[in-house]
Amino acid sequence: MAGIYIHIPFCKQACYYCDFHFSTSLKHKEALLNAIVDELILRKSEFNQQKIETIYFGGGTPSLLTIEEIQTLLNTIYKNYTVVSNPEITLEANPDDLSEEKIIQLSKTSINRLSIGIQSFFEDDLKFMNRAHSAIESKKCLTIATQYFDNITIDLIYGVPNMSSEKWKKNLQIAFEFGVPHISSYALTVEAKTALANFIEKGKLPPVDEELALTHFEILVAETEKQGFVQYEISNFGKPAYFSKHNMSYWLGEKYLGVGPSAHSFNGVERSWNVSNNTKYTKSIAEKIVPNTVETLSVENRFNEYIMTGLRTVWGVSFAKIESEFGNEILQQFIKNANPFIKKGLLKIEENTSEKMVITTKKGKFLADGIASDLFII
Repeated sequence: MAGIYIHIPFCKQACYYCDFHFSTSLKHKEALLNAIVDELILRKSEFNQQKIETIYFGGGTPSLLTIEEIQTLLNTIYKNYTVVSNPEITLEANPDDLSEEKIIQLSKTSINRLSIGIQSFFEDDLKFMNRAHSAIESKKCLTIATQYFDNITIDLIYGVPNMSSEKWKKNLQIAFEFGVPHISSYALTVEAKTALANFIEKGKLPPVDEELALTHFEILVAETEKQGFVQYEISNFGKPAYFSKHNMSYWLGEKYLGVGPSAHSFNGVERSWNVSNNTKYTKSIAEKIVPNTVETLSVENRFNEYIMTGLRTVWGVSFAKIESEFGNEILQQFIKNANPFIKKGLLKIEENTSEKMVITTKKGKFLADGIASDLFII
């Protein structure tokens, strides 16, 4: 099984914290969408032995597309790839794009999952982030979307300066009241070359407080657990049967094809990424050349990726898989390196299944990426 990711690199305005590839000018949208169609056709042979189980419209802001534009991309996939009978098809959307008319139109397409970028239900937080929507639009779009879509996930950001723990709890409570079955939640992170980084550097905004983020993370874990959510990945909380199949393919090392500027692909042995420039991307595709950089993963790369993704998930890292794919010597080194973290209560060995696994403990979850990097083969 495999997935297809489509990167739509357009936004109405730039969020202060975002370092994804996008443009706020829609001037060349038609040419770029035509290039994405052409890339899908150009690359169909790469995945002709694979059944497509998930399709994901990400960005950028895919909800800026018209229903006709979305349908053209879906038709191209169905015409050129083998798609399973009931795929998970996700559209990332912003609340200000989700009018009742647009939601009804989307519900009549084959899209069956919405990923809505709420970020916060409070106006001051949204202004701090420079989001294009208002708190009122957040609630209004969810009121309507939950009538037409069963499978909805929302994004929420924590660790925002001046966000009290009570306010963060209220954000979560509002989400629970709407009955959304999945929440993706991330700490506010300062990425290089973003407006947020610039404002903090110049003293216009307070720096991000890691202690505050940790407190919010602990509240997030506790409150979602009370509501029956499973933290199946560090930042992802789903009710049973509502885990993101597409994102699970990344964490479980499955194959996926990424089309559009800056999109990444993985075929099991190679990782590739398209150029992060709309003009260069469009020109190259017009010449029938995929403008990507390809990296063949070494044994060390593959092991490191497995540890990084595995420790972020509820499935952990399998002793048997390490031994079969990387050899006993690497397994023994991994066990030796993991022992100090097991003694500190940050990792634990799970043996109640048919195989032995190492998973992160509640205490270790917030530190998972740092722990993983200490277990890498250098």
